Formats: sequence, C-alpha cells, structure tokens
Amino acid sequence: MHLLGNINKLWIRITGSTAEFPLETRIFHSLCIIAIIALGYNVPFNYIIGLPLIALFSLIALLVFSYLYYRSRYQRITQSTFIIFAVIGHVLFIANFFFNSGTNGPTDMLMGLSILLLLCVAPKNQQKFWVFTNVLIVVALHIIEYLYPAAVPNTYQDKQSRYFDITSGYIVVVVVIYYTVTYLRRNYDHEKRSASDKATSIEHKNLQITGQNHELERINTERNKLMSIIAHDLRSPLSNIQNYLELVTEYELDTDERRMVEGDLLKVTHRTIDMLSKLLVWSKAQMDGVNVKLGHISLRDALYNTFELERSIALKKNITMSSEVDWDVKIVADSDMLQLVIRNLISNAIKFTPNGGQISFKARQIGRECWLIIRDNGIGISPEKQTELFSLRAESTFGTEHEKGVGLGLLLCKEFTELQGGRIWLESPAGEGTVFYVSMPAGN
Repeated sequence: MHLLGNINKLWIRITGSTAEFPLETRIFHSLCIIAIIALGYNVPFNYIIGLPLIALFSLIALLVFSYLYYRSRYQRITQSTFIIFAVIGHVLFIANFFFNSGTNGPTDMLMGLSILLLLCVAPKNQQKFWVFTNVLIVVALHIIEYLYPAAVPNTYQDKQSRYFDITSGYIVVVVVIYYTVTYLRRNYDHEKRSASDKATSIEHKNLQITGQNHELERINTERNKLMSIIAHDLRSPLSNIQNYLELVTEYELDTDERRMVEGDLLKVTHRTIDMLSKLLVWSKAQMDGVNVKLGHISLRDALYNTFELERSIALKKNITMSSEVDWDVKIVADSDMLQLVIRNLISNAIKFTPNGGQISFKARQIGRECWLIIRDNGIGISPEKQTELFSLRAESTFGTEHEKGVGLGLLLCKEFTELQGGRIWLESPAGEGTVFYVSMPAGN
C-alpha cells in the first residue's frame, strides 16, 4: 500500500495535479508518458526483429513526444501542443503503414487506438474533425494498398517476426485502453465525489445562511420589541408620574388627597423602576452575554430572603404566601440568576392573584433534579397565550390591580434558567390559577 501510494504521488507529480490542469490536459500528459514508454520499448524491439527503419521512426517519435510533453506540462502551452501531437501522430502512423507491411502489420490497431485517445483529450468542437480525419486516412491507406500493392511492401523477414509484432501491438493497445478507461473512471469518481462534497458544502452553507436569516429576523423582532417598550410601556408611566407631579404643584390638595396622589405616584414609580430594571437586565444579556457562575448552593442562601421579601409585598394585596421547602437542600445554580428567576415568578403570581388569594412555594427533589414550584389561585393563562409566553411575542398584560408588565419577565426566566442547565414550564388549567415549575440540577 505504501509503494502504491508513492507511485500514485509520483504519477500526479508527472502528469500534474487537479489544481494545475483540467482533466483533458492531465490525460494528454498521461498519453505522452505512455507513448514515450511504448516507443522506448519499440525502438529496441523493432531493431531486434529486423525493422531498423521502424526503430528509427520510433526513436524520432519518442523525442517528439518528449518535447510535446515538456511543452504542455512545464511551459503550459496546451492547445497548440495538442494539435501538433495529433498531426505528428497521424504522420507517424502513415509512415508506419508504408514501412511496416501495411494491413499486414499492427498500424490499423494503433490507428484505432489513437482515435480513442484523441477523443479523450480533444476539445469537443474538434472531436468530429479528428474522427473524420482518422477514418479518411485509414480508408485512403487501404485503397492505396489495394490499388498499388507494390507501394506497401512486406517488411517482415519471416512469419515469426510478424507474429511477434502483431502480438506486441495488440498487448500495447489493450494495456493503453485499460489504463485510459481506468484513469477516466477514477477521475470520474473523483469528480463525482467532489461534486457531491461541493453540493453538501453548499447545502450546509445554505443552512447556515437560513440560520443567519432567522437570527437576523429574531434580532429585528427584538429591536422592534425594545422600541415598542421604550415608546409605550415606559413613556406611559413616566407621563403619569409627570401628571401627578403637575397636579401636586398646581393645585392645593388636602392631606387625604395628597396622601392618595402620593400613594398612586409611588406605585407608578415602583412599577416603572421594575420595568426598567427588567429591560436593562435583558438588554445587557443580549448585547454582552451572561457570565454564569454555577456552584453548589443551598436554597436558604439563594432564595430565603427573596421569598420573605416577596411575602411582605404579597401582604399589601392581602395575599397569603406559604412555603413547603427544605431550605437546606442544595442545588447546582448561579445564585443571582436563580434569585432573579424565582423573584420574577413570585412577582407575577402576586400580580395576577386577586386580593385574599393564596400563593405557595414548594421544593421537591425528583431523581437528580430539584423542582421549585410556584402555585397561585389567580386568573390563570389561556392556552393561546401559553404558547407565546416565553418569547418576545408575549404581550404585556395588566394584573388584578392594573399592575403593568413589560412582557420580558418570563423570557428572562426561561433564558436564565436554561443558561444554568435547568428547564422551566407551566400548567394553567382553566379557572384553577397557574403553576410554574423550575427544575434545577440537584447538588447531592
């Protein structure tokens, strides 16, 4: 195998690589090499069997084909070189016909071989011409021999010489045909594989382009979403704050009215800051990426304070929050990210649960996962909205006391949960509130 590999490399170096020459030119170089080898064999062979003149012609042809090979392979002059090759080849065959016993010699076989080889290397627009020329020459030579037998003498010294010459010519023809067909077949398979590889590469690039187009569409959607939030969801509450301040400035309000306005102003400000915070966190995550710092943390360290803070907020709506959590359970998570996810989910539960409602927070270890479950008995989510809940297509909605959302909270929850190696999903049966599940890798 090593020897064959070296021979193949040597042959590629002699005939030229696919990067240097087209297939037809490489075949032409191969033919020149084969012709040089065959003529190198014919020179001593014809001399030995008593055909010194044919040996001389073979030597001249060997020198000519060597020059043509050098002219095409190294001087890169191919088109005119091929024409010279075809013309000289036919001239030599004509001379061989007259000096090598005409139809009694191997010239007809060699002429048939020559047209096969010419068709392999000739440009398409020249093929018919060379076929016609070859046939015309052979027919003309046969007619000359038929009409003027003396013009084509029998140059063989004896029957044995003719036998060896015809046999040798046949072997050369078969070997050259075998090599030519094998070479063409091998190059055809190579070109076929190359075409297949190129098609696969093009298909892969098309998929990449399609993916990039989808990504561009996603980025465009995100940009439009951000513009919508800035234009409406933030502008509207800021306008309300401005109106409240103008009201306080321009009118004399009694204590109760002022307290009511200040309370409303505080609510609007709080919601606006919450919306702006989510917007900034999400925008930063999209532009700069997120640095996830995973570690083995306990639920107490990660979520206890968050739960207590949200419980105090829930009390303002007269909502009862309960927990069934083993706070010492450990999970694999980023503490800051997990806090953001759970805080968003509990805030949503508070927002969409009416006064006097109930919210529960549970933790369950299931196999190698720890499920964090937030359940409320609020207004629930319709099946139509559930399909778009974790995407930018989700519409911002109002809570039970007209709390305004930004439409980014659950998208943040999904992205941050998956970045930590977890998953998030929900259940919201009609009229039974909503249950959010956050599954994180267990830490023990």
